[in-house]
Amino acid sequence: MSNQPSYEELAPLPAYAQQPVPTPFEDANGYLNVRHYLGIGSEGLDDSLTELGIEWNWPTKEGRACLSAEHYIRYLDGLRSGDRMSVRVRLVGRSERAAHAVVYVLDDTHERLACVFEEIFLHVLVEERRTAPWPDVVATAMDARIAEQAALPWEPGLSGMLALR
Repeated sequence: MSNQPSYEELAPLPAYAQQPVPTPFEDANGYLNVRHYLGIGSEGLDDSLTELGIEWNWPTKEGRACLSAEHYIRYLDGLRSGDRMSVRVRLVGRSERAAHAVVYVLDDTHERLACVFEEIFLHVLVEERRTAPWPDVVATAMDARIAEQAALPWEPGLSGMLALR
């Protein structure tokens, strides 16, 4: 996972969860506490999924949800209070019931990649508490996004630790 895209390659992707690092999110060393990278990145991933038909109220509106099954996270640079940050998302694949995304947390103040994580997330029927095939409209939108992003001139730098099943 050492060959990550540069800030310049990532910056043109849609930005999500744009915000300054809040002071209460600092650790004792004065940096963004590690637990918040995943939370902010997940917020950005959720925001990106709305464009694919997975709305924030999907569980109550449709009885469907996306649940995280696996993560692989790598911290590359520290963010400090006041630094501007944002999230970029690259969808790299999907199966009948799961999807694989790479989430990049950017330090926009210093123009660098601060954190990257991969996530496998599942489509779940809330009431039945089991996985189910993606709805056709979502599957079609995911396939289009995967194809569009596969055409980018850079590789996502996958860890090799996660895989769709």
